Amino acid sequence: MGEQTINCAIVTISDTRTAADDKSGDALPNLVAASGFVVVERSIVADDRARIAKVLRELCYRDDISLILTTGGTGISPRDVTPEATRDVVGIEIPGIAEAMRRETAGKTRTAMLSRGLAGIANSTLIVNLPGSPNGVVECYGVIEEILRHALNQIAGRADHG
Repeated sequence: MGEQTINCAIVTISDTRTAADDKSGDALPNLVAASGFVVVERSIVADDRARIAKVLRELCYRDDISLILTTGGTGISPRDVTPEATRDVVGIEIPGIAEAMRRETAGKTRTAMLSRGLAGIANSTLIVNLPGSPNGVVECYGVIEEILRHALNQIAGRADHG
């Protein structure tokens, strides 16, 4: 039996990025494809808590999306509201994912300690907040890549805890 196809949405959170210059969002499709996932949706949303939450809710209620990766809005500036918007949507938080990303990347990039990104489950969809820098996206995705398929299979009831 082959591996289940896993579809993913990429959401860039930014007031300043467009499709033409979304370097962080551009870093993800190849990484996701190398993991065997398929990007079925890509969007850019302004740094507005209600708008971000609305987009995340819409995406997690689509039957064709199991994973939502956000990039941006996870820092400590006044406009960084991605974690709050994500918390508004998820029913179950998975703190270990964000903790692992911060722990593993802070040795190379000290500002990783300022990231407030989180991960959680909404309607059987895993949402993971990644940082806004292209390098941060690559590093953090590298930390979580090997557990994503297992986590998604568990969420869908297709895997045990082993």
